Amino acid sequence: MNPVLDLLTSPIVVIAVVIAASVFMLIFAVGLAATSGVERAARIRSAAHRGEAAKPSRKRGGTPGGEGLMAMIRHVAQRFNVMKDRQSMAVQRKLAQAGWRTRDAMTLYMFGKLALPLIFAAISAAMLFVINDFGQPLLFRVAGVLAAGLLGSHLPELLVKNQIQKRADSIRGALPDALDLMVICAEAGLSLDASVKRVSREIAPASAELSEEMSITLLELRFLPDRRQALENLAARVDLSGVQALVNTLFQTEKFGTPLAQALRVLSQEMRNERMMRAEEKAARLPAIMTIPLIVFILPALFIVLMGPAMLDVLDAMSG
Repeated sequence: MNPVLDLLTSPIVVIAVVIAASVFMLIFAVGLAATSGVERAARIRSAAHRGEAAKPSRKRGGTPGGEGLMAMIRHVAQRFNVMKDRQSMAVQRKLAQAGWRTRDAMTLYMFGKLALPLIFAAISAAMLFVINDFGQPLLFRVAGVLAAGLLGSHLPELLVKNQIQKRADSIRGALPDALDLMVICAEAGLSLDASVKRVSREIAPASAELSEEMSITLLELRFLPDRRQALENLAARVDLSGVQALVNTLFQTEKFGTPLAQALRVLSQEMRNERMMRAEEKAARLPAIMTIPLIVFILPALFIVLMGPAMLDVLDAMSG
């Protein structure tokens, strides 16, 4: 066999070529997306320069390098966006539930979905085929590279899901206290808007997430033409049964004129009972959870302490 041909067809060379091609394609895509709108950007800049003479200069935050990087990421995400409108709306809803409501949240999510599989696959291929193969056959190493790419593809979804769960836990824990504060405000004669404003300020040390959601709801209650839409937006942003019950209660008080303080007091008591039931459920699961650590870690040490002296006496007697 030709040694040059053997070298060119070796797995390391093939994987190195694949990595180089992947990195080149990523850089080419970023460069293409960044340069595709050069002419349009030049026209926009010329129009902006013409208008700058009539406008006072404003100080902008951020660095030019950061703005250029975000512009490139936006171009790449827009060019390779394969989501349909329904999928895009679902992703935007999840990002809102995670607390990421900035203009570039969707752009960064899409860029992560596109770039992270290539980056993870390239890093794992370099580790398994170039740095050290760890004594694994070729099939296992290729499977490791594919698994790393799959992990990179699902990593943005996992991060969003984890953030949604953290916010939900924080809001669930502080919601009964927030309802008690709303009851106090309602009994003091405050309106719904004033109650929400006061509660959002008072609940911030306990749960910044709930304070943020109530502040957004307050703004929507003031500026949206339909107050019902503001409450529906709150239920859409926070996917919790307690928040759904709160929204339904506020619907009923707005529609039928029922006393707000009495309805909120009943709802707060129900939520506190639910929280107590969740705590009792966790306590009931504790013995089953502790069984395996008890058998693996505690019982062997207990047997050694109790039976060790007796076994030593038996060994001494047998040796004597």
